[in-house]
Amino acid sequence: MLIKLAWRNIWRNKRRTAITVASIFFAVFFAVFLRSMQLGAYGKMIDSVVRFYSGHVQIHAKGYWDDQTLDNSFSQNDPDLAVISQLDNVELTAIRLEGFGLSSVGEVTKGVMLLGVDPTTENLLMGLGDKIQSRALFDANDQSVIVAEKVAEFYHLSVGDTMVFISQGYHGSSAAAKYPVSGIAKFTAMILNERAVLFPLKEAQNFFSAEDRATSIAVIVKNPNSLKETASELRAKLDSSKFEVLDWEEAMPELVQAIQADGAGGIIMLMILYMVVTFGMFGTMLMLIQERVYEFGVLLSIGMSRFKLWSIVFLEGLMTTMVGAVLGVIGVYPLVLYFYNNPYEFTGGAAQAMREQGWEPVLPASLDPSIAITHMLIIVVISILIAFYPAITIRKLHPVEARRN
Repeated sequence: MLIKLAWRNIWRNKRRTAITVASIFFAVFFAVFLRSMQLGAYGKMIDSVVRFYSGHVQIHAKGYWDDQTLDNSFSQNDPDLAVISQLDNVELTAIRLEGFGLSSVGEVTKGVMLLGVDPTTENLLMGLGDKIQSRALFDANDQSVIVAEKVAEFYHLSVGDTMVFISQGYHGSSAAAKYPVSGIAKFTAMILNERAVLFPLKEAQNFFSAEDRATSIAVIVKNPNSLKETASELRAKLDSSKFEVLDWEEAMPELVQAIQADGAGGIIMLMILYMVVTFGMFGTMLMLIQERVYEFGVLLSIGMSRFKLWSIVFLEGLMTTMVGAVLGVIGVYPLVLYFYNNPYEFTGGAAQAMREQGWEPVLPASLDPSIAITHMLIIVVISILIAFYPAITIRKLHPVEARRN
């Protein structure tokens, strides 16, 4: 009976109900849309870094992260490493050998990052084949290099030209050789696009005199939400005296801090939005109570308990809130879905700035259902808090005075 009375009451004044529902609708609409775009941008940012190079989890030899030299490499054939691919949440592993050296073409020199990679694995991980602008991806037994776009521009290189490299190999050995350029690649991350030279893993090991050795293993997980659990499993299964395991948050704290700083701004905007909505809902409730003081006095006079009367008012507010919140989620879903499938693409200076930071200049939306659920619950909690005002008013109401007014 109380539910039926509450439902009928909210439609007694259709204009007031429509205004309240509309305010809640737009609050949920804009809150879900803004948060979906914000979290979608963070997800794309993380995926660009993780999928492009670092991996969700990185595995190194003990001490490598603090002293990144070839002497702190490990054997890629170590039997202990077999446990990595046995974990259910592990999708892909990429073994790499990383070093630095001096490159030269003619009389011009430049310091470069030398990366030994498995072409098949890297093609699956970051779509390496699609990033090559000239020629095709080399194979595992090739003896050539793929040069980043900016390095090629610096040297005015084209496919077939030869580069000379000098570096220090494993355990202080001398590393020097010349290689033909088999391809030119355009990377998203600016630091790689300006400095990277890719070797087949086997040839990089030969160049550095580091046969069967690697400096890192990048691990891609199937479910990023279980990343911490997967990293903990790896730490438990791998010998901590030989290996160190870092998830991407530990490996890139500056990215985490940037996301947290930007996220705080988004939360402040949402708080301002909800403050406006809260005052709007409270104003509506205040007007509703003042208009119905006589009605409440009559109901109390004929014997209705104060608790039942407050329950009806509470249900009215809750129903109005739920109608507006549900309509807001339904209304925003097509827009979020559109931007999920058709991310907004930045142009001009904004796009260039994003590329320099290593991100793709696109802004997708997130379809995470927890976003809509969270903001619906926030609105419901606000409605419940506002319901304490009519409870206080009804508790203090005197039926005779209410009828006189």
